[in-house]
Amino acid sequence: MTETLLAVRNLSVTYPGDDGDVRAVRNVSFTLGRERLGIVGESGSGKSTTGRAIMGLVGPPGRIEADELRLGDTDLRGLSERGFRRLRGQRIAMVLQDPKYSLDPVMSVGQQIAETHRSHLRSTHREARRAALEMLQAVHIRDPERVYTMYPHQVSGGMGQRVMIAMMLIAGPDILIADEPTSALDVTVQTQVLAILDELVRSRGMGLILISHNLHLVSSFCDRVLVMYAGQVLETCAAGKLAEAKHPYTRGLLAALPQLGNRRAELPQLQRDPAWMADLA
Repeated sequence: MTETLLAVRNLSVTYPGDDGDVRAVRNVSFTLGRERLGIVGESGSGKSTTGRAIMGLVGPPGRIEADELRLGDTDLRGLSERGFRRLRGQRIAMVLQDPKYSLDPVMSVGQQIAETHRSHLRSTHREARRAALEMLQAVHIRDPERVYTMYPHQVSGGMGQRVMIAMMLIAGPDILIADEPTSALDVTVQTQVLAILDELVRSRGMGLILISHNLHLVSSFCDRVLVMYAGQVLETCAAGKLAEAKHPYTRGLLAALPQLGNRRAELPQLQRDPAWMADLA
């Protein structure tokens, strides 16, 4: 039986609005083992909010409710900010979309990676520096000694994303949430970053949640896929069988994908059925 690293049951995230509460995430349920789970859907479908809720990053006035939200043996419901700080980085980590907005511009990238190591593992400066250099090498950065001293504005987008992956994994978490980790990168660099993620996740026996718009990427990289629409999960399937998905929303997303060698006079439009929202009132 596969070990359950994360259990989510009936997770909802609600924000107050001018016309009443807005439910950004609605009764989402899934489990994560030592596997690669993809979450796909349109912008605004609740993918990133689900990841942030798990990380305890939904601040007031947002409200998180769940029948179960458990990281291993730790109940995340009602956990204080101090409690989440102990978990973030060491047991669960999140790579955001654009490293330029996630890295401190006045600290070298190496110092930021080392600071994460010292914060969670209470290491000395020398130990943290050595671990940071090893982690930079693990994410396939050439000349880690030089890159250690560079500042965020001096690194490329692909290198910045590798630095973020190094920072999030240096404390040895069990789960990594990657929110559109390759969206700002060109195709070649995307492939390299995903290969690094795959290598590290497999070698460390981690669980990975990959949040993406890219159905081709998720179907080829992940083990399972959750398809989200309007804050809810409409369909779950094996990634290798995503092309055989049954729900009309998933079929519509697949039909909208460009196909090499297949010129179409009209782009297909996604036909939305009000019945998909019937259970969301």
